[in-house]
Amino acid sequence: MKLLTKAIEKIIPPLYAQDGKGEETMAYIKFFLDSFTWYATEYSPEEKLFFGKVYSSLCPEGELGYFSLDELSQVKNRYGCGVERDLYFKPTLLKDCENPCLSK
Repeated sequence: MKLLTKAIEKIIPPLYAQDGKGEETMAYIKFFLDSFTWYATEYSPEEKLFFGKVYSSLCPEGELGYFSLDELSQVKNRYGCGVERDLYFKPTLLKDCENPCLSK
């Protein structure tokens, strides 16, 4: 599966474009693997670098930060499965993006 398509790359804002919006920031892509979920809000094609919020069982409240497309492409779990993109995810405000591990 392609983690980032040209169509998505055209709509995701560049790094710092949503700076200062807090939880009103729009997430454009959702990636997941096991108990980890990455919501990408911004992207730099030159650096192949995302900014967004990451949830995991280790950090259920989520953490804002940078993550690399190259690193996401290389991550594998113990069964050899890699990170996937949620094909059904629609742009959503960060305040509405939850940790799927904690969802009821």
